[in-house]
Amino acid sequence: MFDQIINNYPCLKIEFLGNAISSWIIAFAAFLLIIAAQKFIDYGAKKIIKKREKCEGDNGEIIKLLSVIAKILLWAVAVLFILSNLGYNVTSLIAGLGIGGIAVAFALQNILGDIFSSFSIYFDKPFKPGDFIIVSGHMGVVKKIGIKSTRIQTLQGEELIMSNSELTKASVQNFGLMRRRRIVFNVGVIYDTPAEKLKRIPDMIRKIIEAQAETEVDRVHFKSFGDSSLIYEIVYYVESGEYNRYMDIQQAINLAIVDKFEEEKIVIAYPTRTVYVKKE
Repeated sequence: MFDQIINNYPCLKIEFLGNAISSWIIAFAAFLLIIAAQKFIDYGAKKIIKKREKCEGDNGEIIKLLSVIAKILLWAVAVLFILSNLGYNVTSLIAGLGIGGIAVAFALQNILGDIFSSFSIYFDKPFKPGDFIIVSGHMGVVKKIGIKSTRIQTLQGEELIMSNSELTKASVQNFGLMRRRRIVFNVGVIYDTPAEKLKRIPDMIRKIIEAQAETEVDRVHFKSFGDSSLIYEIVYYVESGEYNRYMDIQQAINLAIVDKFEEEKIVIAYPTRTVYVKKE
């Protein structure tokens, strides 16, 4: 019957063919545009990944995921556009996809939570691979930030795997971002130390610290009278966030203090108890 109508009305036949050709041309053009956009996304993703690998050691998993999501969205829009141009009613299809998407989101809410948390970590950058962090009582070096979890090499040597959603909810101490370390430590000397030497101790310690590279003295004070020692509090800065470098400097300072006190015959205190016996 449809063919009979077309044959009886040639103009209608020409218009129908014209509309069909036009729709297919639009569909083909949309297809070519999507292919071009996909190539552009791949090119941009590779450039960003290469730059981040060089500068920050990032393997680019988040960028890869974002590029995949972008391409899926592009193809979804393109398919709906093509179907609409071919005369299909896509309203019900969109509604069905929306309902299905909500159901999938509920079923995969934990996984999706970790994925969105990985986006938060990636863009907010609270830490990066190679940083030493402390989180929820655990400490170690970040080895890899994945889509669902982050891997941390602990001080004991084992690998700790934490979900990204747990990391974004916890308080994270990042020592990798430290550019200057503040150190506070105490030195105690015995009560029998002469007052003249007590007055000279701050200057002795100050010169010892200043002799070390990458250090800046804040203060050295005779702080308090302890139970078995006269306590000096020392505060200085190390111009490096590297923990091993800080420990090397602190060790050198400690040894220099011991040498100087031995030279000056100043005795470093240790816990003692003096007992006085009164005879009647």
